[in-house]
Amino acid sequence: MSIECLADYAVPADATWGRQHEEKRAFGRTEFQRDRDRIIHSTAFRRLEYKTQVFVNHEGDHFRTRLTHSLEVAQIARSIASSLKLNVDLVEAIALAHDLGHTPFGHSGQDALNESMEEYGGFEHNLQSLRVIDHLELRYAQFDGLNLCFETREGILKHCSLKNAAELGDVGRRFIENRRPSLEAQLANVADGLAYNNHDIDDGLRSGLLDLVHMSELPVFGEHLRSVSREYPHIDEPRRASEAIRRTVNSFVIDLTEESDRLIREARPTSLDEVRKLPELISFSDEMEQKHREVKQYLHQYLYRHYKVQRMADKAKRVVSSLFKAFKEDVGLLPPRHQLQAKTDAPRAISDYIAGMTDRYAMKEYRQIFLVDPL
Repeated sequence: MSIECLADYAVPADATWGRQHEEKRAFGRTEFQRDRDRIIHSTAFRRLEYKTQVFVNHEGDHFRTRLTHSLEVAQIARSIASSLKLNVDLVEAIALAHDLGHTPFGHSGQDALNESMEEYGGFEHNLQSLRVIDHLELRYAQFDGLNLCFETREGILKHCSLKNAAELGDVGRRFIENRRPSLEAQLANVADGLAYNNHDIDDGLRSGLLDLVHMSELPVFGEHLRSVSREYPHIDEPRRASEAIRRTVNSFVIDLTEESDRLIREARPTSLDEVRKLPELISFSDEMEQKHREVKQYLHQYLYRHYKVQRMADKAKRVVSSLFKAFKEDVGLLPPRHQLQAKTDAPRAISDYIAGMTDRYAMKEYRQIFLVDPL
């Protein structure tokens, strides 16, 4: 988006608080376009293709992965950012990078790694995403990490304890000072939850774990489902579900755009500094926020706690916990790069290694360490 199209409260297209390591300006790109491009070309971003959302990678080719989730978050966030005259490139960079630190096997993998790391400071994928872009990506001669702009890094760090914030320097200061991030960061955060709900409905129906008839009373989705059935009584069930999901996403996007625009107009911020002092301004209406929570609760009850999902989650936890224990008992099992890191901080080196694994790589490592292949 050109500079003249941005609102006064947006992050300026070519004015960043800076990078951790000074670099010359890029030719033909704004700083946030440069951030987006670095994220897309990173190793961690490619790995998202084989990291789980709800269903483990081998369970089906059409289920969402962390990569497709990140792309969907970026698409939703870009659309709304354009309507609100926010910095579309910054929003996209944050959305594409927000899950770079996620473990294999989704939230069950994260829970297992957090339990294993409990006495060493714990594990949180949000902090790990920042760690990936600041330290773990090794692509550039001048520095470790991707050396992204402050505003991109700040947006990736959605939440943080005061203890961790104090150790992160400038990027953690807003948690200590109780200040808000940019509207671009707020938007990427809300778009993340919106994308989650709607694509998990799609994947749940595709898997057969959710029932379309049972979901007809679900807020927003049920309303659109009944409407689609009236308008197109003869289409097949998958198309009826897809149309209802499409309309559901659109309803939430419209509400989020309109309510956020109303809140911004009422608050009348004239600069990014003013945005940081105000309450969060990117929000659903109260009525739609309630419906959003009800959809999330429905998914927790009928999808995430489904016994088939729980079985796989339990297996995933055992894989992650067992790998951590094995590497901790013998760091010689780690690849050379991580063995070198383990000399100064073995638990964090092990955590970095496991967090970077894809689902299939984690299962491969598990087989190689614990199983003896038959001759």
